[in-house]
Amino acid sequence: MSSFYLPFLSILLISVAMQAASITTNEAVLNNGTLTVKFDLTRGGAISYISLSDKPRNIVNIADEGRYIQQSYYAGKSLNRKAEGQSPSWSPWAWNPIQVGDAFRNRAKILDQKTDKNTYYVKCTPMLWDMNNKPAEADMEQWTELHGNVVHVRNRLSCHRTNDPYGENVESDQELPAVYPISALNNLYTYLGNAPFTKEPLNNPKVINLSSGFWGVYTNVTEHWMAFVNDEKWGMGIYNAGCTRFLAGRSGEPGREATDSSTSYIAPVKKSSLGKNTVYEYQYDVIVGTLDEIRSKIYELNNKKVK
Repeated sequence: MSSFYLPFLSILLISVAMQAASITTNEAVLNNGTLTVKFDLTRGGAISYISLSDKPRNIVNIADEGRYIQQSYYAGKSLNRKAEGQSPSWSPWAWNPIQVGDAFRNRAKILDQKTDKNTYYVKCTPMLWDMNNKPAEADMEQWTELHGNVVHVRNRLSCHRTNDPYGENVESDQELPAVYPISALNNLYTYLGNAPFTKEPLNNPKVINLSSGFWGVYTNVTEHWMAFVNDEKWGMGIYNAGCTRFLAGRSGEPGREATDSSTSYIAPVKKSSLGKNTVYEYQYDVIVGTLDEIRSKIYELNNKKVK
């Protein structure tokens, strides 16, 4: 081989090494050289791990099946089903399929999956959160792509409920999605003003603890994102262009890591009524970096959306 081609070959090999995708028995992994993202295949293929590729510190809390970054939906009336195995801690409760598993730590089952370079697809049967080992009459699908410091995700719920007791035509807040950053990312930032995407100063609201009765509720999130960052203003932002209402807060103490019970929480929310045969889709982005990098990338994403 001519020596002329050797530098080109070296660059090509480095590029291939930086974009890797793999599937093992328990997890799928995407790594684009900037971010490493892992999906738990024992828990519906939900996102269980995000780190910088060169710094293996997971910034996703995975302390129980209600955490992770996952799909979670609500439909119908809240019912007392304790006689059928419903958790007393979660009764009464609506129809609530979630991607990872239920409150009894039974887990969702993978139906299909595939990966290619910087993309991963998974399909699972979710579990009803409040019930003991009761799969939901629904399928969840998730498409994930890595673009630099951005994790882009498209989700789909396909309902096929038959004669269930919850009823229809009940609007509920949908978590789009439910995101649990580690509580070491302890500072909350967003923009709550009326001049979005003009680089106006950010808001830094007090973090509401779940022990107060509920998460913090934010209704004028006009740039469609919130972020939890550390004291150096580095962390994770969540952007959903379809939402201006968010929930956010903390359970437990700041300063904890991925497997600790304390956690941060963010969820873009929107009211929707999910019928027995509804197909519901949405997309969102997780951006990792400094607060300035997060906001700058969201401005780029918004510009692409509006063109």
